[in-house]
Amino acid sequence: MHGSGLELALVFLLAAVLAVPVFKKFGLGAVLAYLVTGAVLGPYGLRLVRDADRILNAAEIGVVMMLFVIGLELSPSRLQVMRKPVFGTGGVQGLLTALVLGGLALLADLHWKTALVIGLGLALSSTAVSLQLLSERKELTSDYGRQGFAILLFQDLVAIPLLAAIPLLAGAKNQTLTWAMALQAVGAVAVVVLGGRLLLRQLFRVVARTRMPEVFTATALLVVLGTAWFMQLAGLSAGLGAFLAGVLLSDSEFRHELESQIEPFKGLLLGLFFIAVGMDIDLDRVAAEPRIIAAGVAVLLLVKFGILFLVGLRPGKLNPRSALMLASVLWLGGEFAFVVFSEAVRVGLLDDPTRDRLVAMVGVSMALTPLLLIAMSRLLAHYKAEKKQPREFDAIDSADAVDGQRPQVLIAGMGRFGQIVARLLTAQRIPFVALEHSPEQVEDMRRFGSRIYYGDPTRPELLRAAGAQHVKAFVIAIDDTETNIKATRLIRRMYPKATVFARARNRQHAWRLMDLGAQAFRETFGSSLEMGEKVLEALGLPPEVAADHARRFRVHDENLLRAQHLVYDDDAAVVQTARDARGALEALFEADVSDSDPVDDADSAKPI
Repeated sequence: MHGSGLELALVFLLAAVLAVPVFKKFGLGAVLAYLVTGAVLGPYGLRLVRDADRILNAAEIGVVMMLFVIGLELSPSRLQVMRKPVFGTGGVQGLLTALVLGGLALLADLHWKTALVIGLGLALSSTAVSLQLLSERKELTSDYGRQGFAILLFQDLVAIPLLAAIPLLAGAKNQTLTWAMALQAVGAVAVVVLGGRLLLRQLFRVVARTRMPEVFTATALLVVLGTAWFMQLAGLSAGLGAFLAGVLLSDSEFRHELESQIEPFKGLLLGLFFIAVGMDIDLDRVAAEPRIIAAGVAVLLLVKFGILFLVGLRPGKLNPRSALMLASVLWLGGEFAFVVFSEAVRVGLLDDPTRDRLVAMVGVSMALTPLLLIAMSRLLAHYKAEKKQPREFDAIDSADAVDGQRPQVLIAGMGRFGQIVARLLTAQRIPFVALEHSPEQVEDMRRFGSRIYYGDPTRPELLRAAGAQHVKAFVIAIDDTETNIKATRLIRRMYPKATVFARARNRQHAWRLMDLGAQAFRETFGSSLEMGEKVLEALGLPPEVAADHARRFRVHDENLLRAQHLVYDDDAAVVQTARDARGALEALFEADVSDSDPVDDADSAKPI
């Protein structure tokens, strides 16, 4: 194979269909499956694919999309809250790791500039691998998961200045060019931020009104890839551009819909990225210099592990168990190191053999981390993590609740029915997330400050993006009967333990909802009954008597609804139960009249 599109697709599908299930069965995780598959099938293994660089360049789009999704989860208010862990914990970790590893490179008789580049490059951890491991283990919201994310975010931010500084370290004479590049970079960020705030929401509102999902998907991909391309054109990281676009859209009504649209592409391309990283591990170099590579990997892991553990304890304020888990997730090398070392070779700070050794060390560390994390988890399994989180993250959790990150209720449909439920929940300060498929309704509701998001609640990926796994109760308030049933069926299948309250148009609709295990609420029943109660009062009945009649009628009708639900597919049986119930209802109120206080004979003859 030489890397044609069809052959590359076959390699990826082979990893997904064969390797991932096998590795998952043994508890090894999908990341290691992709890395091993890439190493085995790549140019240093069986040579079924020889052009690994081509795959790596294409697969970097997966990392770009991952950073866009991360940006969607980080509103500007949350970034403001996270500034201390990002620049405090992340900054201390990066500085200490770079100094120690750079110092060790100096002891190996390397020039100080080369040693500095090596230290800075190896200080970076793999955002793709680490976040994927945390996601697989459902630990992204744990105390060490949040600290790990803060450190990775800091590393992504400083990676750009690092690349710009490498030509300076190499002794580039044209200092004006470097300042021009810096101004260009600042200008590009400003264009993305200002232009994104002014244009992105309007763009998605226009596209949403077309009611064509494929156009919305194409627009989402255009925004992600277009922003990434623009930032790359300005000499910055494509991932940084996608991250900024995600942050700008994080508090928009399209946030969950965008996440659900991008997620499948992100997952596929991220898997391809791990395969490409595996292919880039020089197995020939590892086999030729096993002691050097093994010693380098050991030094890298031990140094980063020790520093991360200490940083996790302070300033991270983690307990010892969480600090150990933090170190086990981030002690690997990072994919950005490949770019740093290649740039260093280009400007003459590194020679090719040293670059190959460093790349092999980073690749092996990435392949070993899933295994070492499993071992650390089992070693610490008998220690219980403390439930209290660091003070900085208490505010983040509060922001999550406000932003709908941890909703207790999901409302599907925000018409006149769903709005009443939402107002009641708001009055009780119960966090909820609302989904509405009409862009006009979303725009109108947002004008009044409602927390509502655009999207079709009959799509499972959108429910997952909206945090439905944390929801205790679902309110299906969609007016269209078939869409209402479809959404209820999907939710009952995906979240069988959750309670579902569904709006029903009539008795037939209510029976179908009851078949699905939902609690049906007929949309006009309560208001009609309330009107009937007021009519009785207008005809002369005391208010307490009218209220009692309405209450007893409600009980009677709900019993009838349940009885007819058992036979609603038999028209004759439904008609007969309705007749029987009418007679029982009349007898119920006749008995009530006969049991009331005695009245004059003349009055008793008058009809009520």
